[in-house]
Amino acid sequence: MFKSLKNDLPASIVVFFVALPLCLGIALASGAPLFSGVIAGIIGGVVVGALSGSKIGVSGPAAGLAAIVLVAIGSLGGYQNFLVAVVLAGVIQILFGILKLGIIGYYFPSSVIKGMLTGIGIIIILKQIPHFFGYDPDPSGDFAFFQVDGQNTFSEIISTLNHITPGSTLIGLIGLGILLLWDKVLSKKGKIFNLIQGPLVAVVVGIVFFVVTQGNSSMAIESTHLVSVPIPDSVDSFIGQFSFPNFAVITNGDVWVVAFTIALVASLETLLCVEATDKLDPHKNVTPTNRELFAQGTGNIISGLIGGLPITQVIVRSSANIQSGGRSKMSAIVHGFFLLISVILIPTLLNMIPLSVLAAILLIVGYKLAKPKLFKTMFNLGWKQFIPFVVTVLGIVFIDLLWGIGLGLAVGIVVILIKSFQNSHFLHIEDKSNGKHRIKMTFAEEVTFFNKGSILKELDSLPRDTYLELDVRKTRYLDNDIIEILDDFAFKAKERNIDIQLMSERGIVENPDSFIEFFKLRPKTA
Repeated sequence: MFKSLKNDLPASIVVFFVALPLCLGIALASGAPLFSGVIAGIIGGVVVGALSGSKIGVSGPAAGLAAIVLVAIGSLGGYQNFLVAVVLAGVIQILFGILKLGIIGYYFPSSVIKGMLTGIGIIIILKQIPHFFGYDPDPSGDFAFFQVDGQNTFSEIISTLNHITPGSTLIGLIGLGILLLWDKVLSKKGKIFNLIQGPLVAVVVGIVFFVVTQGNSSMAIESTHLVSVPIPDSVDSFIGQFSFPNFAVITNGDVWVVAFTIALVASLETLLCVEATDKLDPHKNVTPTNRELFAQGTGNIISGLIGGLPITQVIVRSSANIQSGGRSKMSAIVHGFFLLISVILIPTLLNMIPLSVLAAILLIVGYKLAKPKLFKTMFNLGWKQFIPFVVTVLGIVFIDLLWGIGLGLAVGIVVILIKSFQNSHFLHIEDKSNGKHRIKMTFAEEVTFFNKGSILKELDSLPRDTYLELDVRKTRYLDNDIIEILDDFAFKAKERNIDIQLMSERGIVENPDSFIEFFKLRPKTA
C-alpha cells in the first residue's frame, strides 16, 4: 500500500481540494451544521478508506442524500435526533453486508453505469459554471435540478450573466489555464510536475491573488466568494462543533423509517459508485461489495456518533482520485487526514481560497467524466445500449441522481426483456486429467447483464495456472456487460497465469488481446 505513495500523495491533495467545498456545500444544502460535512469527509477518508476493499474509491457526504437529510432533520425535531437515524443506518448497512446483499450492484447494466458517470460529469460542469464566474448563492454540494436557492440548474446559469464577479472570473480563468497547462504540457516534461499537481498550484495562486487584491482593487474577492470553513478560537470551541445523538428518541418509529431510508439509499449509491469506479480503474481491480457495505456502515456509525452527515462512496471524489493517478487506498486515507489537519491548523488559510478556483478543478473532473466521444461510442454499440444510457443522463441532469439511475434501469430492463427471453445461464465443466487444471465454460444462447454477478464470481474463483476454454459457438446474444467482464478478466488473467482459449464460429483464438475488439468484428447473429 505504501509502495504507491508517490502516486497516492499528489492524488490525495487533489481529492482534498475537490472534497472540501463539497463537504461544506452538501452540509449547507442539507440544512445541517457546516462542520458536519467536514466530519463526514474525515470519517469517509480515514475510517471507510482503511476498512474498504476499494483501492481507488473515496467516501464522504453525498449530494444524493441532501434532500433526505433536510426533510429528516425537520421531521425528527432536530439534528441530534437525526444523528440517531445515521447511527442506526450504519448498523443496518453492516447487516446488509453480512447478508451479502452487495451483489445487487452487479445487476445494473453497463449502459446505466456509464450514463451515471456521464450525467454526473455534465451536472458537475453545469453546477460549477456559476461558481466559476463568482455567483455563489447555491451551495457547491447541491446537484439536484431544482435547487435549494429556488432556482434550477439552467436558470442559475442565466442569472450568472447578471452577477459576474471580475476578480473571481479572472482567477478562475487563470486557475483553469494552469490546470490545462499542467495536464497537457508540463506533466510530460518532468517528474517534478507529476509530484506537484496542477490543482495545488492553482489553489496557491488563488490564495496569492486574493491577498494581493484585497483592499480597494476592482478585482478584490468578497468573503462570500471564498471557502467558508468554521474557525474555532479555542480548543473548547473546536470541540463544541461536534454534536452527539440523542438516543432517547430511539424508540420513535419515524427515526427507524429515516434510518432504513438512509441505509437503502446510501447502500445503493455506494454500490453504483463501486461499479462505476471499477470501470474507470485503469488497473481493473474488482471491489468486494459486501466488505464495502461493512466499511460504509462502520463509517456511518462513527460519523453519526460525533455529529457527521451520512456517508457513501462518492463518484466525484473517486473519479478525481483516479484521474490524478491514485493507486491504493492510501490516497483516500491521506485526504481524510488532510481535511482533519487543515480544519484544525489552517482554517484561516483555507478561507482565502476562491470558490472559482475550486470550480475550475471540478470543471476538469466533469469534462473527463463526460467526454463527447463517449456519446458516439455508446451510439455505435446499438440502441440497446444507447437508449438506457441517454435516459440515465437526462434523468440525472433534469431530476437528480437516483431518479436518473432508476429511469435508466427501468428502460434497460425493458430493452433486455424485449430482446432476450431465453435461458441465459452457462455451463461450467472442469477437467483435471494429466494433473493439469482445465476448465471449460460454455455460454448459453442468450447471456445478459443479469448473469454478471455469477460470471464474475466464477472467473474470480478460477485457480492460478489454469487453462480456460470459453465456448461461445452457440451464443446468439452476448450482452456488452459480459464482453467487458471478459475483457477485464483477460487483463487480470495474465497476472494469475491463466491461459484463455476462445472458441467461436470464426474458429479458435488463443489468448485474445481484446474481447471487445473481437466481438466488434464478429458477424451479427439472429
